[in-house]
Amino acid sequence: MKFTLVAALICLAFVSVQQAGEKPASLQTVKHRITGLFSTERENDLREAVKKLPGITLAGIDFANAEATFTYDPAQAFPGVQPDKIVERFDHMLREVSRSTFGVKPPLTIPREKLTLIEIPVYTLDCKACCFAVYGILTRIDGVEQATASFKEHRATALIDPAKTSREALLKALKERGVLLEFPK
Repeated sequence: MKFTLVAALICLAFVSVQQAGEKPASLQTVKHRITGLFSTERENDLREAVKKLPGITLAGIDFANAEATFTYDPAQAFPGVQPDKIVERFDHMLREVSRSTFGVKPPLTIPREKLTLIEIPVYTLDCKACCFAVYGILTRIDGVEQATASFKEHRATALIDPAKTSREALLKALKERGVLLEFPK
């Protein structure tokens, strides 16, 4: 009996020393730009999607900049992925769990003060799906760095690089896809 008790205590001490010697997880808090975050109404959708990603926690959302802050240990959340490929892998994972309604992009490469905010009234915005469609049209235009669409405000916005695109190009793209920009007469 004494031998069994001593053996158990030795095993317990060994496990404790071994666990104490292990490196703690290296949790990082990282901010990523999020595609599909076109209105505040999408917050719950994003939160539900991130819950499906093991080892990743949504710490906060910045709608004004279409960014979200996440906490994760890169080695656990993205095993075997090189650091320069984490954004790409995270994008794939988030698209997969959100049915491609959310994605991850690298940070802006152009300073915000060099971008121009364009506001466009849109008559046909009356639900999340319509907003997502308008958002998708705008974000596919080269030079659009960020976009929003709100059915509550019947308005879309785009943060653009004026060297690459213009308000006229945005209006043209929306009209070509059948989006009504004015109330019918």
